[in-house]
Amino acid sequence: MAKTLGEDSPSYSTVKKWVANFKRGKESVKDDPRSGRPKTTTSENEVEAIHRMIMNDRRVTIRHIEHSLGIGYGSVENVLSNILGMSKLSARWVPRMLTRHQKLNRLEVSRTLLARFQSNPANFLKRFVTQDETWVHHFDPESKEQSKEWTKKGSQPPKKFKRVASVGKVMASVFWDSEGVIMIDYLQKGQTINGEYYASEL
Repeated sequence: MAKTLGEDSPSYSTVKKWVANFKRGKESVKDDPRSGRPKTTTSENEVEAIHRMIMNDRRVTIRHIEHSLGIGYGSVENVLSNILGMSKLSARWVPRMLTRHQKLNRLEVSRTLLARFQSNPANFLKRFVTQDETWVHHFDPESKEQSKEWTKKGSQPPKKFKRVASVGKVMASVFWDSEGVIMIDYLQKGQTINGEYYASEL
């Protein structure tokens, strides 16, 4: 749980309390309703301080805000959700950044392939074997929880680009057709992908 949620994971004592409650038949991790009016002690200064921390680092955790400002976890959560109207969304993957020339070239190739498909849909996919390369890095990728940022409700999720690790990687060359993957080839160190490579693979 700690590896997945990071600083937002509940403490050992909290989990221990939940386990005890579940054994007694309780089915929710939420506190039971309490009598009387709930205590509200969040001041405008605290709201502004929380907002500043979010604006300075949209990946900051509630736990970090709690410890930095000395405000209770529940109060920070209330300010973010109900006063500032913010929620934390995971970054979504987007294609790598392309130049204008690369985008135009991709558009032209797509139009050509579409025309070929429309002329003979039945055999179009069966005629092709395609290939692509990908770097397989030797590092632990950032989890979805780690990539979350605070945003206004209704806002688009943040974007993140695939990072490039500095050491420890191998290139995988994948070939496939309409039936699925035909072959995966892992390039030897120092080997380059060129016409000679494709000829040897075919």
